[in-house]
Amino acid sequence: MAGRIKDEDVKAVRDAVPIDAVISEYLQLKNAGGGNLKGLCPFHDEKSPSFQVSPSKGLFYCFGCQEGGDTLDFVMKLDHLSFSEAVERLAAKTGIVLRYDEGGYNPGRQQGEKIRLIEAHKIAAQFFVEQLGSAEAEIGRKFLTERGFDQAAAEHFGVGYAPAGWDHLIRFLRGKGFTDKELLTSGLASEGRRGAIDRFRGRLIWPIRDITGDVIGFGARKLREDDNGPKYLNTPETPLYKKSHVLYGIDLAKKEIAKTGKAVVVEGYTDVMACHLAGVTTAIATCGTAFAEDHIKILRRLLMDNSSSHVVFTFDGDAAGQRAALRAFEDDQKFAARTSIAISPGGMDPCELRLADGDAAVRNLVEHSSPLFEFAIHSAVARHNTDTAEGRAAALEEAAPIVAGIKDSSIQHEYAVSLASKLGILDEQFVVRRVSQLARWARDRGQRGPEPRRDRQQGQGQSSSGSGQGVTRPQPPRGPRLDLRSPSHRVERELLKLALQHPHLVSPAFDAYGEDEFTAPPYAAVRHAISEAGGTEHADDGYLARVRDVAPDDTVRILVTELAVEATHTRRAPDEVYAGMQLVAVRLQAVERRISEVRANLTRLGPRAGADDLSAVQSELWALQQYGQRLREQGTAAL
Repeated sequence: MAGRIKDEDVKAVRDAVPIDAVISEYLQLKNAGGGNLKGLCPFHDEKSPSFQVSPSKGLFYCFGCQEGGDTLDFVMKLDHLSFSEAVERLAAKTGIVLRYDEGGYNPGRQQGEKIRLIEAHKIAAQFFVEQLGSAEAEIGRKFLTERGFDQAAAEHFGVGYAPAGWDHLIRFLRGKGFTDKELLTSGLASEGRRGAIDRFRGRLIWPIRDITGDVIGFGARKLREDDNGPKYLNTPETPLYKKSHVLYGIDLAKKEIAKTGKAVVVEGYTDVMACHLAGVTTAIATCGTAFAEDHIKILRRLLMDNSSSHVVFTFDGDAAGQRAALRAFEDDQKFAARTSIAISPGGMDPCELRLADGDAAVRNLVEHSSPLFEFAIHSAVARHNTDTAEGRAAALEEAAPIVAGIKDSSIQHEYAVSLASKLGILDEQFVVRRVSQLARWARDRGQRGPEPRRDRQQGQGQSSSGSGQGVTRPQPPRGPRLDLRSPSHRVERELLKLALQHPHLVSPAFDAYGEDEFTAPPYAAVRHAISEAGGTEHADDGYLARVRDVAPDDTVRILVTELAVEATHTRRAPDEVYAGMQLVAVRLQAVERRISEVRANLTRLGPRAGADDLSAVQSELWALQQYGQRLREQGTAAL
């Protein structure tokens, strides 16, 4: 059984890896004010960023789907890792050597499965690169040279060669301590009649990396006529490699995509290489599958998906390329970005175009792309005989919804008029009205809102606290939410935000506040957690982590994270005056509630009450009224 990572090493990993550095590997972050950053949430589909990161507190929180936590929580949830695997992955990136309670330093057997598979892929990639220099790999080097790629290009993209034997890689990895079971699980080996054999043999190899740069699979191109396998052979579906979630070249292109707001989608590994070498460094490609919804989500998070961003698809000019372009158009509405298509002259792909006409031709191809919807309109019309009334009517019914779906309303009318002309329909206003009607129907459907979000599968709700290694906590059911932002709760919320974000501003007065001064049960639970963590007076670098760790369940823990990230309701940075106002407001509300309770008690006693009982209640009422008056007049001095 795997040993438990020492708590001090977990803390060292947390402290060594800035949360914004980790999250920015997956999505673009922009300034949100107040020291926070914002981006499109990777845990749910959205078009306006509600996902916020607080680098100073080491926390993230999405105000749209309520996912939140620290760096380890983020890696666990997004990469579907256990707690130990998340710690091991971040430790490997920072060079921290982990110790386990069972003793020893980072023993391979105790690493999580995914970390072991990533390490196997890393070593395999190095092995393939070294083999590219062998005599046997001459055919692979010739293939690259004939397509305009020199040794430097091969090294930049990590291109390698898999020897033609049955078990070269397997024997090498066995020598590194990997088992046949691990190699079969990783997709690096296949099951042969006499045991495990190399999956890739006698082929040129491209490493496929995830967005963080880890090798998670390979693409292999056949080189010899006697190879009876497919032209391209990819890693099968594994715990690491899901082809619908992978974009080749994303590790190299992500920074430029985020910087320029532009992405170029091509069809193959050599096309990505050709584009990057030609200066189009935002090029990426799918891996043996059509560009689909999960690929869109990856790009949208990098583009911050707004109307100024731009996605260009390059497809071959043949029938297959046109079908791919139309499939891409089907997903066009899932982008806020503009989408365009670039089809090279003669149907050449970017690799062939660069070889024939040079780097400038590739750049020119991308720069002179045309709107994807224009291509879709043309394709729709071309399928019908517009020389007949029936053909024109059918073409209109197919093309009008495409025009209605144009996101830029300023040009929608222009394309409606153009469609009428293209179809030879003299009454262009009829076409304009039809397009407007379809657009209105589409908007009405959209205003009904999406289907209710289903919770993700259970089993991924692991705690990132030091005591939660290997433990899966059940996710609480999400019913109707208490309105914690109502005016009656607002000052309580604001005070708790200050206690978590700026404890020095409310200490020591806050620590004297009882849980009963917070009327919303979730806020009372947060108040209790703060007390259990030592209170605001003892806040230090580990204060927030302690508050989250002592929270009784995930619901309270998430609320702590939300309050620690959410901006306070002040235009300037909070100061002692603002903090004092919140302290007084919460206490005053508590006093006023107690005054109401005492008055109600007084009414219940009635005229037949005993003199002593009546006097005691009246005295308490008078004292509360006086205290309330002092709070209004003296502020924090009366606390």
